[in-house]
Amino acid sequence: METKSNSILLKGIQIYSEDKWINNGYLKIKNQKIVELGAMETLSSQEEFEVIDLPLGYKAIPGFIDVHIHGANGADTMDATQEALDIMSHALPGEGTTSFLATTITQEESQIEAALNNAGKYINKYQSPGKAEILGIHLEGPFVNKTKAGAQPIQHIIDPNLELFKKWEEVSADTIKLVTLAPELPNGIELVKYLKEKGIIASIGHTDATYEEVIEAIEAGVNHVTHLYNQMRGLHHREPGVVGAAFLKDELKAELIVDGVHVHPDMVKLAYKQKGKKGIILITDAMRAKCLKNGNYDLGGQDVTVKDGKAVLSDGTLAGSILKLGQGVKNIVSFAGCQLEDAVEMAAVNPAKQLNIFDRKGSLSEGKDADIVILDENMDVYMTLCRGEVAYSKGGEHNENH
Repeated sequence: METKSNSILLKGIQIYSEDKWINNGYLKIKNQKIVELGAMETLSSQEEFEVIDLPLGYKAIPGFIDVHIHGANGADTMDATQEALDIMSHALPGEGTTSFLATTITQEESQIEAALNNAGKYINKYQSPGKAEILGIHLEGPFVNKTKAGAQPIQHIIDPNLELFKKWEEVSADTIKLVTLAPELPNGIELVKYLKEKGIIASIGHTDATYEEVIEAIEAGVNHVTHLYNQMRGLHHREPGVVGAAFLKDELKAELIVDGVHVHPDMVKLAYKQKGKKGIILITDAMRAKCLKNGNYDLGGQDVTVKDGKAVLSDGTLAGSILKLGQGVKNIVSFAGCQLEDAVEMAAVNPAKQLNIFDRKGSLSEGKDADIVILDENMDVYMTLCRGEVAYSKGGEHNENH
């Protein structure tokens, strides 16, 4: 028997549906899916639905998809526990994120394996509506360049290793969806070709590749750039580097951390002018201190100090962010002068397409997962539904603790 709480009707809101706004609209949700949406004047029956009336001027947009996030609210993917992933899945809807890739960091093999094994099990056994969905794993490191380690623990960095990667695929129950690597390293191109063959996103990051090496990597199958500008060969007029290749090559989708700390606001604007709304994927690269106070935390076994919006290692290196994706969306509108719908493209549409799940996520249309974010008049997250269940509500009246 279907319960009423399984069917929700959102009324009286502006809805961004695919490529148009419905100014005074409604959304019907049933069995985790959007079953109908349209203008209020076309709304017919509503008796079987739990009605949520929303304030005038509030907007419904698709849930954000964070393809690069290590942790939140005290938990980290590398904790390798069910509880850690649960904490992340419950915390993220508060910033409008309805699905994500649990992201690892360079560590010794046994620790990476524990995290992969744990995430694989969680993805297959412990997902449920009403919290952010883990779509798979983003393996960041250990196949990166030591000269561009950033906050990746340098002593555990190794060259790309196809046999080891195949073992990790098995350990993760084939849930690895994206791999950040430095293709210029020995066996780098070999691993890229294998990833392409398997339909796994090959991303260039933590890399000192030259422009020519990036072109070679694109030909082998690289189609993604891990946190553009950060820890990669920069733009130079005689050596365009990784940044130059990202700007010029439409094949590459570029992740961007828009916290105003990792990338200067005007460099965000430059990236937007170069790549446009279709070429950028907004990410947080957040670590466990997100949602917590200033203090000392851990990232990949290293001490991290968080103070005034910045997370740094003892030597001052940036160590991931404490950015919330909803804030990243607001920031890019302000830094790049783009529209909210352009930001939605970068936070929802592009990641869904890149992960090949646009048939079920990334936009608000009939038949898709009911992953919906309601923004208030200040563009702040007011309410988030994950697969048809309220996972976050600003007033707290709909918040559920599991």
